[in-house]
Amino acid sequence: MRLDSLVPSIPTELVAALDNSCGIRTDTDILFFGSSLDIIKKLPLGTVTLSDLEKFTQLVAERASAPGHRGDKILAEISGQNERHSQVSCGVRELDDLVGGFGSSRVIEISGEKGSGKTALALQTVIQRLVADVDLSALWIDTSGDFSAEKTVQLVRHFDVAMSENVLERLQVSLCFNIEAVRDILESLRISLSSLRNVGPTVRCVVIDSVTPLLLPSLSAVSFQGHAMMSTFMRQLRELAQTFGLTVIVINGTSAAAPFNPSSAFESTIRKPALGPSFTFMTDCTLWLRKTQDVLDSEGEFSAHVAEVFRSRTTRSKTWCTFKISHDILSST
Repeated sequence: MRLDSLVPSIPTELVAALDNSCGIRTDTDILFFGSSLDIIKKLPLGTVTLSDLEKFTQLVAERASAPGHRGDKILAEISGQNERHSQVSCGVRELDDLVGGFGSSRVIEISGEKGSGKTALALQTVIQRLVADVDLSALWIDTSGDFSAEKTVQLVRHFDVAMSENVLERLQVSLCFNIEAVRDILESLRISLSSLRNVGPTVRCVVIDSVTPLLLPSLSAVSFQGHAMMSTFMRQLRELAQTFGLTVIVINGTSAAAPFNPSSAFESTIRKPALGPSFTFMTDCTLWLRKTQDVLDSEGEFSAHVAEVFRSRTTRSKTWCTFKISHDILSST
């Protein structure tokens, strides 16, 4: 931090004298130069008194230091967030317990191979929220053109036939094939949520299905530009979630992990989330889904799946549960 940025809290004449006589231009310069007496000796006579210099130095130290936080207040805030998160369900209790609920102010990554249930879980979570709260709407950003209106209608009718039309009206679907288009959509959302004139159901859930084709083409082993773009985009998502209390779900693809993925509790896991190891730390939770088998029993045909937490800010890593999918509907095993 340059000292001239603190004018007029520090007199302009003193800032100029410190620069000309001592070479002190920044907060680091003045804080580590030595004692206030050492500085006074180098300044022209009458520039500043010793007591005033000590006062200005203290001001610089306060402006340059990070604000303090009490541990008990942080713990209370996290506990309150966890309670709010846990009140939002995807409809499968084991999955809710695994991630601490699908509540607001978080960015949740759902990753896994094709057919693992990523889109089904995201869609069921959104529908459950829309059914539970008539004042809420959701934004679904489709980056591949694979969003199925027919499956969505069937899912809504399964959970609440009476409200099906109202729920579908509150689910906004946007088709975007590049990162610039997604940024435009999110900026429009930010402006809408910031407006005091915002009327009608409020967006409280955003799904990007999938984030992989938006970011992967820009990533390179020989350039940091793509990684910087990814970091900026994910930081904007987190700021949006935290500022407006949104649940943001990003669906991610996979890449190879030889000989196995060390983040998994199972040595049989030979894939990992796409977009590199740093992407996991840009979200609040990474949930990995895997299909294990197709089953035919007296209840009919369904597929068995495993969900595993690779990393989370609020729950334990390498914890897992099972669930099943029948006719695109998730339920407990």
